[in-house]
Amino acid sequence: MRLVRFGEVGAEKPGLIDDEFRLRDLSGEIDDLAGEALSRAGLAKIRALDPKSLPKTDPNQRLGPPVGGTRNFIAVGLNYADHARETGAEPPEEPVLFSKATSSIAGPRDEIVIPHGSTQLDWEVEVAVVIGERCFQVSEAEALDHVAGFTLCHDVSERNWQKERGGQWLKGKSAPGFGPLGPWLVTTDALSDPGRLDLWLDVNGRRMQAGSTADMIFDFRTIVSYVSQFMALEPGDVVTTGTPAGVGAGMKPPVFLKDGDIVTLGSEHLGEQRQMVSAQSR
Repeated sequence: MRLVRFGEVGAEKPGLIDDEFRLRDLSGEIDDLAGEALSRAGLAKIRALDPKSLPKTDPNQRLGPPVGGTRNFIAVGLNYADHARETGAEPPEEPVLFSKATSSIAGPRDEIVIPHGSTQLDWEVEVAVVIGERCFQVSEAEALDHVAGFTLCHDVSERNWQKERGGQWLKGKSAPGFGPLGPWLVTTDALSDPGRLDLWLDVNGRRMQAGSTADMIFDFRTIVSYVSQFMALEPGDVVTTGTPAGVGAGMKPPVFLKDGDIVTLGSEHLGEQRQMVSAQSR
């Protein structure tokens, strides 16, 4: 299934994209794509519905992040060897974890506003897992049983804040709009091999990143299990799993986003995002 949330910021409704790519309204069946609705039982209830029985709705409405109620937004750094090399780092022996503020979560087509003081705004296309069942200290074998599905994440990063402001990546990863998710939450049963998803990102029509989840150092099972050794992941939590090479900071000379830039990113099975970059008005 391809599940979405649509509507104005803070008032999103749950929806479904049917096989003909029509937007269907799920709000008569569930309150939100959050909590219990993301569990195995909750998704089975949605899966049992006839999509044609659901009301069609305006496809031009804003799409919000395809998951609600997120308490933890966890990210994995340096999880593609080519990206580690372009940053000058050695591939890690264990997953490198950091947090993004949940207030950074945005819709897939929402504007990216350059915060005051930002000088090195960078891009990162990633695949994120959305947790459907509470998991704490789960094994790799059972890790994906706790995952509701997969979605695109744009891990927008302010490199100066990330690297030069005390070594805490959270600072460069958490401004409002720095975590676009979507357009869809693709449930695990709809992906035959999430370990081979293509990824790409363009800036102003120029291809900057092209990769595959097959190149991840730590796969999805490993990551979910690993994170769960240190914290309990709850339904609606998001774990974004790293980016391939091609970020602006890795170019010679470095290239960063500026006012008026258009970023598009996507994957064949996970859809596409598009964001305009805008300077913050005073």
